[in-house]
Amino acid sequence: MTSFDVVAAVRRQLCVKRVGHGGTLDPDATGVLPVLIGEATKLMPYLVDQDKEYVATLRFGITTDTHDLSGRVLSEAPVPPLTRAALENACRPFVGRIMQVPPMYSAVHHGGKRLYQLARAGVAVERRPRPVVIRSIAIEDVAGPRATLRVVSGKGTYVRVLAADLGAILGCGAAVEHLERSRVGPFDLAAAVPWSEVAGTGPALWSRVRPPETALGTWPRVELDRRAALAFRHGQTVEVEPEAAVGGGLVRVHEDTGAMIGVGEFTADGRKVKPVRILHADDSRTRGLPA
Repeated sequence: MTSFDVVAAVRRQLCVKRVGHGGTLDPDATGVLPVLIGEATKLMPYLVDQDKEYVATLRFGITTDTHDLSGRVLSEAPVPPLTRAALENACRPFVGRIMQVPPMYSAVHHGGKRLYQLARAGVAVERRPRPVVIRSIAIEDVAGPRATLRVVSGKGTYVRVLAADLGAILGCGAAVEHLERSRVGPFDLAAAVPWSEVAGTGPALWSRVRPPETALGTWPRVELDRRAALAFRHGQTVEVEPEAAVGGGLVRVHEDTGAMIGVGEFTADGRKVKPVRILHADDSRTRGLPA
């Protein structure tokens, strides 16, 4: 299934129109797909900006046009003896801020179309390298021509491209055999809703919906009294006491009842918070997002 299929299933089961997801998964990938509902869809830009963690099994000695084993094989080559040390050395240049060329089989836009649409039509276009961040690469297992890596990265990073680049460095090529996204921001696989539950009955799925602030769980929190919360909702910059964060920065803004009412940004002196995005009260139990 595609990420859109999951969104459509949630929309159908919960009878809610406004549903979105926090980061497309490759069609052959499994794992965490945060689904945002109702007013929580306004938090999508902040969720997709957070780190993601992947567990990828790479097959060395092969290259494909999609950089995974679902694609057309382009080349095959003998695989030199793979050791953990050799892989760690090969991975080292890819940790940090790097430049990465998006694959043709990706959801990147070009001339009003997705790159994968052009690729399926047999059209190849030049893609400019983009800056991405890879926080860490851990070698979890090495067995014959395969290796399993745990990758923590920022948004826009393609593990399939990382696999192809590692294969090029080792001189034998590589493609992703299996890819699982184990975490998106605060949402991990252990707490995720299984597909059988998403495709089941709506009322049961509602019990898995979390409050919207869960998506921004590591952010600083500001609490406003009733009067200040009303002003904030009307787009006004309001004072906070005590002074909260000198130097500015984004925060979760809550009213004193505990409900999140929006995203705010501190002024430079930390004495006031101005509205960046307002969350209004949903009218049908849509104040959350299943992980």
